[in-house]
Amino acid sequence: MNRDKHISSAFDRDLETIQAQVVKMGGMVEASITDAATALENRDEELAEQVRRRDKAIDAMEVRINEDAARLIALRAPTATDLRMVLAVIKIGASLERVGDYAKNMAKRTAVLSHLPAIEGSGIALRRMSVAVSKMLQDALDSYIRRDAELAEDVRQRDLEVDQMYNALFREFLTHMMEDPRNITACMHLHFLAKNTERMGDHATAIAEQVIYLVTGEMPDDARPKGNSVPADTAEITEG
Repeated sequence: MNRDKHISSAFDRDLETIQAQVVKMGGMVEASITDAATALENRDEELAEQVRRRDKAIDAMEVRINEDAARLIALRAPTATDLRMVLAVIKIGASLERVGDYAKNMAKRTAVLSHLPAIEGSGIALRRMSVAVSKMLQDALDSYIRRDAELAEDVRQRDLEVDQMYNALFREFLTHMMEDPRNITACMHLHFLAKNTERMGDHATAIAEQVIYLVTGEMPDDARPKGNSVPADTAEITEG
């Protein structure tokens, strides 16, 4: 085996190791989305605490992925397509970490909402939205492993469905608040969680767009479909 082939095979092995870490991280994030929504619906503070603890492991995995990717660039000096693959791994890891943060935010508010009046149907609606986002994330990661731009584009188009779910919930929460001022605090927390869940969908879409870039060499040139009709001042809601 000549030197170039040896370097290439070593790069492939190292990249496969990092990709395996991304897949594992993705599985943990998917579990956090599901568990956080279930904990909220059932007012299960113990399950919510598990989500919060898992977030530390997710953060640690992103750090490891970044370190291994940086080492790979330093040791193998990848160029062109190979470098694009390494950079995509870093960006996907960052998106997964953010989704994990949003799931943690949902878990953190479970204890608060457990002591507030229940808003009829809100838990089920948020879980339905979380299921849609989790499926988007799963398919985005599958498209990455398979280098499937068509599946990635399908994920990208499904972001509109999540936006529409968010808009419907936003209007529903406004109705509850207007009907009974005692619902205001709970509905404000629930709106925060609905917006965080919508943001999870945005990050799943960002992963899908990285896949499209990886396969085609170009980012999608058309704006993704958005269904967000909520006023701009509610568009960015985050929590540490």
